[in-house]
Amino acid sequence: MLGVLTAYAALSPRPVEKVDVSTARQSPTLADAVNVVLKGRARSTDPESRVLGVKSHDITVAGGDADLPARIYAPVGPGPYPVVVYFHGGGWVMGNKDSYDDGARGLAYYAKAVVVSVDYRLAPEHQFPAAWDDALAAYRWVLKHAPEIQGDPQRVALAGENSGGTLALATAIAARDAGLPKPAHVLAIYPITQTSLTTPSYQENASVPPLSRATMEWMFSKVVRKPEDLRDPRLQLIDADLTQLPPVTLITARIDPLRSDGEQMADALRKAGVPVEYRDFEGTTHGFFGTAAVVEKAERAQSYAGQRLAAAFATKEVTFTVAGPAGH
Repeated sequence: MLGVLTAYAALSPRPVEKVDVSTARQSPTLADAVNVVLKGRARSTDPESRVLGVKSHDITVAGGDADLPARIYAPVGPGPYPVVVYFHGGGWVMGNKDSYDDGARGLAYYAKAVVVSVDYRLAPEHQFPAAWDDALAAYRWVLKHAPEIQGDPQRVALAGENSGGTLALATAIAARDAGLPKPAHVLAIYPITQTSLTTPSYQENASVPPLSRATMEWMFSKVVRKPEDLRDPRLQLIDADLTQLPPVTLITARIDPLRSDGEQMADALRKAGVPVEYRDFEGTTHGFFGTAAVVEKAERAQSYAGQRLAAAFATKEVTFTVAGPAGH
């Protein structure tokens, strides 16, 4: 983890809250830092070489307003497989399926599932609730079109990192309210589940890279149309009606302003009677889930997440053989 953070610092990222949105979107990411570490070890930076036995291709899926770019990750073999609808992070302002490739690809391997990674609309061009509308539309699309992507429409889960974890949880709520089939599971990795910037972990990790309290304040200011939006239960998830949701797995990083968000969400889900398992990974920072090529705890987190999804899908024994992720 320290090696990735050192490589990240060497890329001279500018605090996004001090630049315009266009510049922020071009800033170095932890994925870039992982590639630096890999090159230093004379290892390939090709994503497909890091997780063998998973193929990918790009498609479009329905969004709330227009079709959205998406990437399909699928185990090698005929299927049908369970499906995970996955939403990338970036605070609803930055990020895309490329910068969050490693996490989605790892889930496809460890869960033995088709993963559909969706490039939802970003703020401030498309403010709240555009991303939420896109997430629900993408879930509807997968339920209808799963067989076209080697998927089983009876076994569909939701997953995401950071703001994508928020969308995964919010989409499960929206699906319940819309009378749609319940997801088999929800996996939320260091999700944003409330809008206060004064939680214990925000205070402990206010200036820790790669995500600071100031950055989160900047992201909130870009995504909402008015201050009242910050109290909307789609953002303030810990105050939403959480009853009758599917089982949830929450993953957080110890050195992350959002750690308390995960803790509070676990408590709120338990109070609502929702089965939840929460795991915090000590010694890791925000964004670690996608660093499995070089960070052992990230690989452990991906394996754990995949096992939780696979258990929810209750998959039958598969007959094909795949090679595992390349070693560290």
